[in-house]
Amino acid sequence: MDDPRRYWVAWNLVKGVGAVRFRALLNAFGDAQSAWEASPEALREAGLNEKVTTHVVKLRAQVSLELVWEQLQTGNIQVLTWEDEAYPHRLKEIDQPPPVLYLRGSLLPEDEWAVAIVGTRRVTAYGRQVAEELASALARNGVAVVSGLARGIDSIAHQAAVNAGGRTIAVMGTGVDKIYPPENSRLAEQILQQGALVSDYAPGTPPDGVNFPPRNRIISGLSLAVVIVEAGLTSGALITAAFAAEQGREVFAIPGNIHAPQSQGTNRLILDGAIPLLNPQQVLEALNLTMVTEHRAARKVLPTDPIEKQVFQVLSAEPLHVDEIRMRTDMPIEQVSATLALMELKGMVRQVGGMNYVAVREQAEDYSV
Repeated sequence: MDDPRRYWVAWNLVKGVGAVRFRALLNAFGDAQSAWEASPEALREAGLNEKVTTHVVKLRAQVSLELVWEQLQTGNIQVLTWEDEAYPHRLKEIDQPPPVLYLRGSLLPEDEWAVAIVGTRRVTAYGRQVAEELASALARNGVAVVSGLARGIDSIAHQAAVNAGGRTIAVMGTGVDKIYPPENSRLAEQILQQGALVSDYAPGTPPDGVNFPPRNRIISGLSLAVVIVEAGLTSGALITAAFAAEQGREVFAIPGNIHAPQSQGTNRLILDGAIPLLNPQQVLEALNLTMVTEHRAARKVLPTDPIEKQVFQVLSAEPLHVDEIRMRTDMPIEQVSATLALMELKGMVRQVGGMNYVAVREQAEDYSV
């Protein structure tokens, strides 16, 4: 039986079909395969213009989906779609999440505790020191470091997280099989052992300047917050900060020398409302990440069961009283209270006073890939 994800991959190869158009196709045809096999007339009726429709017809004649899928398997490249449980939950919540993610390495449940560290390629000694200290501190506290594998701050943050024995995720502006810049090949191999290389561009996609700004929405989308270490006034890191703000993420910026070009962007962000970051502990406390390591250890001892899943499904970031949880789950109050106590120990929920609870992380299912 065909893996339905191959048809998601097929649509990912079509220029001009992004998240909005692809969702419209799913609504029109029901699934990716039916859309891929639809007639040109049906595609036009579903909203595709003549240029895109012609491109689809040519691709269908030229591309062997069986061969494409075989190449993905041979390259140990995983495919995650909106329909996959393993698709990162936080990323899925943003406006227009990528329909397809290509992945090398592994994404773990605890990677939901993540902070992005980004900045200029023309890093100063000050920026290097700050990025290393911040990434190391986050990694030691069980927080995954997300960045873009670019020269400068990105590479420094990834390397510091690896050296600290932590998790790190590189979001690429190329295919996951095309390491750029090439001098980061060794770093990429290290990341594969302690995290993942992720991209929404198909394998084989070479470096192209126009591809890097859009991937920044994934960097912020995977993260609880974004830290801009150093950035000029035209730095791509400011694009990541803008995406983060749109997505409701916290934006931190490192204050810098007012005469240094690399600090003009970060100082401007602070002036515009970003949180000035003075030490790593500030991030951990602001995002309630001071107990991540303990929560991860507790979860390994106390596995999730169906009752916890049922309780978790009614919780969100908005406080919910225990009586309301009882009514929504239709469970005895004693069972609800006991379950919430265990879930709080695991770091899945937090009591915020008055017997009100909020979800502080996603469902703890192991979806290593």
